[in-house]
Amino acid sequence: MSSTFTFKAVDLAGVPAKGELEADSKQAVTDQLRSRGLIVLDINEEKTTLTNADLFERFRRIKPHELTVMTRQLATMVAAGVSILRAFHVLEEQTENDKLKQILADVRQDIEAGISMSDALEKHPDTFNELYIAMTRTGETAGMLEEALDRIADQMEKADSLRRQVKAAMAYPMMIGIFALVTLLALVTFLIPVFEDVFADFDGKLPFITQLSVGASKAIRGQWYLFIFGTVGLVIAFRKWKKTSWGLWQWDAIKMRLPAKLGDVILKISLARWSRTFAGLVHSGVPLLQAIDITAKTAGNSHLEKAMDDVKLSVQRGGTIAEPLRQSPLFPSMVAHMVGVGEETGNLDGMLGKVADFYEDEVAAVIKALTSILEPVMILVVGGIVGFIVISMYLPLFQLYDNIR
Repeated sequence: MSSTFTFKAVDLAGVPAKGELEADSKQAVTDQLRSRGLIVLDINEEKTTLTNADLFERFRRIKPHELTVMTRQLATMVAAGVSILRAFHVLEEQTENDKLKQILADVRQDIEAGISMSDALEKHPDTFNELYIAMTRTGETAGMLEEALDRIADQMEKADSLRRQVKAAMAYPMMIGIFALVTLLALVTFLIPVFEDVFADFDGKLPFITQLSVGASKAIRGQWYLFIFGTVGLVIAFRKWKKTSWGLWQWDAIKMRLPAKLGDVILKISLARWSRTFAGLVHSGVPLLQAIDITAKTAGNSHLEKAMDDVKLSVQRGGTIAEPLRQSPLFPSMVAHMVGVGEETGNLDGMLGKVADFYEDEVAAVIKALTSILEPVMILVVGGIVGFIVISMYLPLFQLYDNIR
């Protein structure tokens, strides 16, 4: 099935040309233009009306693990001497995710049309972030694409490993929380109504906790739709609030102040990501100011992003990176000290890598400790919920028994 492509090109005299062509692929357009004696600059496929299947593919996610595996495979093939075009063709054939397969096909076709790999990746910002593109472009420019891809793969594997640790640690508490919610709804919906008929015959006033349980049961059973709409509304409002710059700043501040060392874990995760990203960019030869910008945007914390603005200002004025880090309350003195040593010895990427290793190990240790604490706490919470409802139901019966005696 042919599609419409727009192109930009120049002839041998440097005269620009642009227009539209019907073809089966970008490569076919390239062949047609070259047959006319034109040098291809850019080719883009015109968007057509989306079908339901297209909409489904658009909203389908590419998992970080899939992108990590794809990058490692690409790095391995390039290291083995496989050409970029053939490597992308192999990846395209073996990738199971249809959305990623289409993106790889688009990148391959752009490379075939004469566009650099980094420029082709840049057309898919939702899949390849600034860190990925910058390290790839630097590797192409320096003739070290193999090393750059290896570094990107290492970076993504470390981030993926940290992400999996956090998810694994939160899986059990989330399961207990869901179980507690289901238990609460079951008791409120099925157990309390059984006792309501009994309580209707009571002449005396019911205890406060019994009134509270009965009132909650009536509200949930009689106006359940309000709870559903209210929950959905709160979630939508929270997401919109978090997308604003002020809301994101406040939300990051709240997360870092969470009790039971949760806030400390969140900050350490951000510091690990920050130092790992910064180390990768510096090691790949990305210009320092650009590396600072990219690190700020990919740190995942608006407060760290603001701190990197101060770092950038210091570097632009001829100062050091370590000095503004010392003045920021977010960075422990060890981080600023090691960055300072890295700057003095010319081994900034090595020191940042050690900082990343340290905080990743710290996060793993703290998460393990928190998990062992959260398990009994969540069990106690579930037991407390069930116990509260059962006691609230049986308390009037105990009072009636005392009155009879």
